[in-house]
Formats: sequence, C-alpha cells, structure tokens
Amino acid sequence: MKYLFALSFFILTSCINNNKTSKNTFKSPDSNEIESIKKMLTDQQKCWNNGDIDGFMEGYWNSEELIFTSAKHMPAYGWQNTLERYKNSYPTKESMGELKFEFLNVKINSDSTTAQLKGCWELIRKEDNPKGEFWLDLKKFNDNWLIIKDSTTSLY
Repeated sequence: MKYLFALSFFILTSCINNNKTSKNTFKSPDSNEIESIKKMLTDQQKCWNNGDIDGFMEGYWNSEELIFTSAKHMPAYGWQNTLERYKNSYPTKESMGELKFEFLNVKINSDSTTAQLKGCWELIRKEDNPKGEFWLDLKKFNDNWLIIKDSTTSLY
C-alpha cells in the first residue's frame, strides 16, 4: 500500500511539474516579434561598440521617410541625413564610446507589422557618460524589423 501511495504521489507531482514547464516555454507570436526587435537592436549595439556606424545604420529604414529627432539637433529626415548626423556627431570610435541600453517597454501593434519601443541609453566614455531615453517606431519589412522613427533625448 505504501508503494502504491508513493507511486501515485510521484506520478501526480511529475504531471504538475511537466505542466508548469510547458506553460513557461510557450511563446506568443508577440513575444517572438519582440525577441526579433531586441535582436536587431542588440546587433546595432555590437556595431556601435565596434565603431561601425554603417553597420549600426542597418537597423534603420533606408528611406527618405525615416525620421530622427533629438533635443540637441533639428530633426533629420531620411536615412542618408541620419547617417551623416551620426558620422558628424561621432567622428571616432573613442567619441562613440560603449553603448549600453535597457528596454523599458515594447508594444507590438494589432497589425503585427508595426511596434513601439521605449528605452534608456548610456554611452560609457573616458571623459563623460551621457545618457537619456529613446522612443522608436518600428516596422516589419520582409520579416526584418527596422526603425522608421527615432526620438532620442539626453539627460546629460
């Protein structure tokens, strides 16, 4: 009788633990899209930290309709103007520093092809550590998420 009770208990707890595991590994379509967006931004971060502004710009929509705004500059319209702004503002790898950021909120819209992201950024440099927040509008083009609008503020 003790063995039957022990066996029943073992089977019951195994089923409960197995059920918990399957719930934790399920990913919704939105979570898959959010992971894709985070991966694109992490790839951008790697490019930035390697001093590769051209590679960093691959995360932006290559269009004249791209919008980049910041508190320090007039808005930049278009991919080429945004590239030039970055290259003028950060002419050397040392001026670029090490980029760190944190994602605060990511929302996939109901159409599943657009999203908004809010985050914090920081540059680690020898002389200073500017930081701020950013808001991104993203759009999915052929399974690739790209930034179509970047609004960045500086708290420094």
